[in-house]
Amino acid sequence: MDPDTEVESIFQREDEMDEEDEEKEKWKRPPSSYGSMKSESDDMEDNVEEKQEAADVVAKLPEPRAPTGTGIQIKDRSDSPETLYTMTTQQTRAPGAVVIDTSSVDLDFYEDEDDEEEDEYLITNSPEPPEPIEPDDPMPDENSQPGKLHPEQDLPHVFRNIQSTLTKLSWEEMMKFKSWFYQWEADLKLNQMYDGDILDFVDRLLEVLGQDRALTHTITNLENINKKPEAEELSNMCKRALMRFRLQQALFRKHQVIREGVIQAGKQNFLDKVFVEPEISTSGCGGIYPTHDLRPPASPVPVPSPDTFVGLNNLIRLKKDDGTPVRTLVTTGLPGVGMSVCVGKFCLDWAEQRANKDIQFVIKLSFRSLWVLRNKHLPPSQMMSIMEIIEYFYSDCKDVKPFLEEDECKFLIIMDSFDRYQSPLDWENAPVIHDNDTPAHPDVLVVNIIRGTVLRGARLWILGRRGAVSQIPSKFIDAVTEIQGFNDDMKESYLKNRWQSNTDLGAKILSHFKRLPTLVMAARHPFVCWMVATVFERCYRYRGYGKDPPRLTPFYVNILMVQMNRRLQFYYDRRENELKWSTDDKNLVVQLGRMALKMLEKDISVFYEDDLKEYSLNLNEVAVFCGMCTALPAPAANGRTVYSFIHFTFQEFMAALYVFTMFRTEEKNVLDSGILHMPKIFASKEQTKSIAGLIQCALVRTFNHPLGHFDMFLRFLCGLLSPDCHDNQLCGYLFRQNAPKVGGLDQARRLLEQTIKKAPPERVDNLKECLREMTQSDE
Repeated sequence: MDPDTEVESIFQREDEMDEEDEEKEKWKRPPSSYGSMKSESDDMEDNVEEKQEAADVVAKLPEPRAPTGTGIQIKDRSDSPETLYTMTTQQTRAPGAVVIDTSSVDLDFYEDEDDEEEDEYLITNSPEPPEPIEPDDPMPDENSQPGKLHPEQDLPHVFRNIQSTLTKLSWEEMMKFKSWFYQWEADLKLNQMYDGDILDFVDRLLEVLGQDRALTHTITNLENINKKPEAEELSNMCKRALMRFRLQQALFRKHQVIREGVIQAGKQNFLDKVFVEPEISTSGCGGIYPTHDLRPPASPVPVPSPDTFVGLNNLIRLKKDDGTPVRTLVTTGLPGVGMSVCVGKFCLDWAEQRANKDIQFVIKLSFRSLWVLRNKHLPPSQMMSIMEIIEYFYSDCKDVKPFLEEDECKFLIIMDSFDRYQSPLDWENAPVIHDNDTPAHPDVLVVNIIRGTVLRGARLWILGRRGAVSQIPSKFIDAVTEIQGFNDDMKESYLKNRWQSNTDLGAKILSHFKRLPTLVMAARHPFVCWMVATVFERCYRYRGYGKDPPRLTPFYVNILMVQMNRRLQFYYDRRENELKWSTDDKNLVVQLGRMALKMLEKDISVFYEDDLKEYSLNLNEVAVFCGMCTALPAPAANGRTVYSFIHFTFQEFMAALYVFTMFRTEEKNVLDSGILHMPKIFASKEQTKSIAGLIQCALVRTFNHPLGHFDMFLRFLCGLLSPDCHDNQLCGYLFRQNAPKVGGLDQARRLLEQTIKKAPPERVDNLKECLREMTQSDE
């Protein structure tokens, strides 16, 4: 064999040996504890399946797909917010950008591609930077809500300064700082404290605690780790934000809970839950709506049109005729219309940054507080500057003065309850003060605040009863608004809000309330709405209540008593256990009723200051303090100020109360004039000294006048005859304790029943109501 042939045969044998070794290795059983349990057929089947899977993989190599999202998408991760398509990525995806599937097969496919081609492909299809999205309104109107924070009170400024301060701490100081935060802040978790860098830590602080709490607690904890210079520096850099936060906290604590009537331990109502915004008009018409169940009003009263209504939070955004912002705004309304509650809601919305965020500071200086300060807490010199007064009421805001004196600082001073400041103010001769540090008597400071020479940059909001605010010279007032009260939908919303946790009770009360139309009209005043809610809630505790419609007279008795007691508390500093009516208090009620009866007989509903002299009544007591009368904005033709009762039905109630009081206390029938024409429906004349004789005189007057003139008066008089009214409600106030009971009620009842049978049809319904007011005793 030649050498070439021999060499070829050797290589051929070696190749055959290699193939035999590979065949043996292929059939060799893998090392496994379960190997002895597997048959050779099983191994062959496994190998066949593996070959089939490999063939499938080769067959299913993906083709390049048309892009549907961003340039690169991680496919096999869970649908977390980081891997979902967003609006921004959809907008910035370049045309033709590829989506890479991250499974192993797909990645092997792309790894086999030529590197240069892959780089060229990705560069060509990489997404471009997103184009800035312009807002629909790049320059929002300055009057839009909720407004824009001052840059030094906004989140970015606070974020940068907290981060800058913490960056200066060493690693040990930072760990100590975090441990203090973790110890006192239950809202922060351990991993939130120690994961990430300083940027992440500050971001979590602001996210969990909020801007204000994060800032104040950062300053406190810096002081706790003996880093007072850094704490002071951070406080100075964010002082404007700190002043705002402290004012917000003070207003939030004061107005978060609404205090209505007698405060009950363990029971409180949150203002946000029960508040319903009333109608507020820029057209002052007096607030008296000419609604009556039986007759048109005796004197025409204008009603504001809906296009004059303005939202509560937009009041300070009103503009004068020349387009400049209003500096001094006066808001008035009837007693019980909810001026103080509206102020509380305004302050609460600002404190929680729901509205008017562009107002840097809101400082409430109530006239009631100023009156107490004036009379009880002034220093020996009897003089204070306006900044000292602000520091007196807001001790945490001593550093607010530099900001209030800035030309561009936008802040609001709220001065409510102007009628509570009872000192006469000298608008012409009071000394003029031109700065915020000059001490002066509170009377002088009030005049200069309203003049605009003190707190020059402030916007001023004054609230009070019309009889009081009318003394402010019109040259100092830029705009006047008036709280009108609730419309029908607002009444329903208010009553529903009171029982959000007990909707069944709320539905019962609302349905029961609507059964008495006169009460629905009177409930335009939020004060009456609150009374309806309180009374009906108590009444429905008794089994069987609600079968009959409610009586009207007890509600009007409650209105009288609450207003008189408020008069004693607000203007005479009486405590709740000192509300016994004096002889002067009783005389005020009686003389008001006497005047109301005379007005009813003359068919008029307004009076003047001169008319009060006939009844020995003081103007302030009637028009401001008592809460039963009000001044009207439009003067008479002769220029005199016009006054009226808070509602026409209340005038009729006061007239009936006077008649009943004179009968019970003096046994005098003021309706017996001796010249009355007796209608034929009365068979005989009752003794005028009896209750039946009193009712018969009232019936004669009613039938001798047009329908509606004395009908409501008669209903109230019959209601006052009910023992629930004169023995339970008025006993201890208008009438002395243990006063003799009113007798002869059965005769009065029989007289009404006989009159109903003989009365004209148009009078029957009201007479039935009179009988129900007298006899129904379920309250």
